[in-house]
Amino acid sequence: MKFIHQREHLNEDDIVVIQCSQTCNIRLMNDANFRSFKNGGRHTYHGGAFDTFPARITAPSTGFWNITIDTVNRRAISVTRKPTLTHSIKIIRRSSSKLS
Repeated sequence: MKFIHQREHLNEDDIVVIQCSQTCNIRLMNDANFRSFKNGGRHTYHGGAFDTFPARITAPSTGFWNITIDTVNRRAISVTRKPTLTHSIKIIRRSSSKLS
């Protein structure tokens, strides 16, 4: 599965705001769950399928988080191409970064 990926250091309660041109799956995952997701394994995440934008997902804790976007589509998508959608990812910082 092809997807759009961005890794960010987020503090607890920071908000990830996503704009997208079409219905998509948006996942916010820690590094261990992202590795499982990439390998097709079982994983947990915050988010889900969104068809109304902007989508907002709050970081549950401080640390490095992986944001992924992929299309919601009944047809198989070519594994050689990324999803054809336009998107933007913005972070609303609720506090100053604790990353040293």
